[in-house]
This record gives sequence, structure tokens and C-alpha cells, in this order.
Amino acid sequence: MTTQPPTESGVYISPVQMYQEVQNLSRLVSRMDGKLDGILADSRETKGHVTDHEARLRALELGETPRQLRDEARIASLESARWPLPAIGALTGLAGVATGVAALFVR
Repeated sequence: MTTQPPTESGVYISPVQMYQEVQNLSRLVSRMDGKLDGILADSRETKGHVTDHEARLRALELGETPRQLRDEARIASLESARWPLPAIGALTGLAGVATGVAALFVR
């Protein structure tokens, strides 16, 4: 049943050798397919992480996080309580000028 190699050829590859090579290639392709499935799963997971990060960055940019809203309200209240300081400074300056003018005329 086995065939003898032709006498005029330099290289002979038997059908058994060809079958073994095809089986080896099939195993390699199966292994690569499994690795590709793993890579695809990892890329889907990474895409989910990127989407989550993008959503958080957009919320930060828009100022919609609870901390940012709380800080904005706090800053607004501090700024509204700060307005009398320049007015008090101006009034103190005017009082000093008035006192100086009064001191000049009293002598």
C-alpha cells in the first residue's frame, strides 16, 4: 500500500508526512483562534473602561459632579460675604481723610 518514491525526484514527501503537517497546522490555527478570542475579550473590556473614563471626564468638564456643585455653592457664599471688605476699606480711608481735614481746621 505504500508507494515508493519515484527514482527521478530529488525530494519525496509522503502522504503521511503531509497529513501530519496539516494536523500540526490545524492545531496552530486552533491555538491562534483561542488567543484571538482572548485578545477580543480584552479589547472589549478596555473599550468599556475607556467609555467609563470618558463619561467621568465629561462630567468633570461640565462641572456636574456633586463635589463641584458643593464647591461652587460654597465659593458663591464666600464671595457674597466678601463684598463689604472693600467698602469698609474705602470708608476707613474717608474717615481718615475727614479726621485729617478736621485736624487742620481745628488748629
